[in-house]
Amino acid sequence: MAHVAIENVYKTFPKSRQQRQATDELHDKPSSTADQESSTVLKRINLSIEDGEFMVLVGPSGCGKSTLLRLISGLESITGGHIYVGDQRVNDLPPKQRDTAMVFQSYALYPHLTVYDNLAFGLRRMTRALEGEASSQNASTTLDSPLQPDLQGTDPNRELERVLVASPWWEKALVAATRRLPPGLRYVSDAERMVDERVRAVAKMLQIDLLLNRYPRQLSGGQKQRVALGRAMARNPQVFLMDEPLSNLDAKLRLETRAQIVNLQRQLGITTIYVTHDQVEAMTMGHRIAVMNQGQIQQVATPLELYNFPANRFVAEFIGSPGMNFISVEAQIPSLVSHTEFRVALPSEWDLYLKAYDGKRVILGIRPEHLSLALPAPKNICGTVSHLEALGSETYLTVQTKSLTLTAKISPDETVSIGDEVWLAITPEKAHLFDPETGGSLLFS
Repeated sequence: MAHVAIENVYKTFPKSRQQRQATDELHDKPSSTADQESSTVLKRINLSIEDGEFMVLVGPSGCGKSTLLRLISGLESITGGHIYVGDQRVNDLPPKQRDTAMVFQSYALYPHLTVYDNLAFGLRRMTRALEGEASSQNASTTLDSPLQPDLQGTDPNRELERVLVASPWWEKALVAATRRLPPGLRYVSDAERMVDERVRAVAKMLQIDLLLNRYPRQLSGGQKQRVALGRAMARNPQVFLMDEPLSNLDAKLRLETRAQIVNLQRQLGITTIYVTHDQVEAMTMGHRIAVMNQGQIQQVATPLELYNFPANRFVAEFIGSPGMNFISVEAQIPSLVSHTEFRVALPSEWDLYLKAYDGKRVILGIRPEHLSLALPAPKNICGTVSHLEALGSETYLTVQTKSLTLTAKISPDETVSIGDEVWLAITPEKAHLFDPETGGSLLFS
């Protein structure tokens, strides 16, 4: 296993002629030569992922999270910066030499191969790269000579690599030629026995050991996803890369597979980088989460830190469902925010952060779950229920006031109907304040 370090990474793509014309029309003037020729997708990305950590990259579509994953895997070339897997800089290495395994959104299974052969495919292909490395390092190496030092080791991958490299060409050809014959007529080499052990162990772990003789067309979506996971696991890589692997599954299956991926990662201890646009997946799966927007990382923190202490308005709005309510208010010392429809006294700890904003506008953020039904009072907000969603375990209200539209989450035991007048109380201890110009949290200023 290994840590992953991303240092000052940039990525640009060349613009098409239509994109350049659209940009010029938008700004009503010709762009600079650099702007005309390229579009920046990632800007100054710095991220450190610890050995064995489950890191989630989350953000809206087009924010650059999948591009970053493809840069790590080697499927895209890097424009600037450095990427390290373990202690090795991998910028210029091809994907097969980075010791990473990727799980795609579309499964990417070989339709003409059985589940067994799909799982074994990567293991059987190991030998090509290994033999090439061995021959380039020492042209006089023979099958009877000692193995190269970089293939020495005691872990399962190195053991399999040694056997694969040492296998004579005729044995590999015989294994391939008899693979489709009945079991009793097949030639099974030592390397093939090791591949078989690895495949069956992974299949049992993923509970697809009864599906090994089926083809992808005979599998459900959840079974296909487990085969895709198994193919990555069988290679025992240093890093797992997962690009929205659950987006094609239905809600119930997504929930089950999500828990299975988390349990497998905990069991295997392999460094994992997981891309998703679903903030619920991010909050429930990751050790830490990197929130991205417009090609930049907005904040890296644990799920609860992101929820309780968002670094800026974007993170506050993106993390949490339904999204946070935002209200423009006037800040006053000591620890008071006021609006034409209410006044709320905040905890005294806010005095330190509000000194520079006394008498100025700030953005008050309050999550729906931190608004509750209350009695009429100057500190509370009066409005009319314009929409209601009763989910059984909780009820969401859309409340329209004179100048605000707020979302509140209340207990299902509360009796409220559309058109009712209600008063909402803000929980002061759960309030967030943001700079109206930069969007940054006052706690981080």
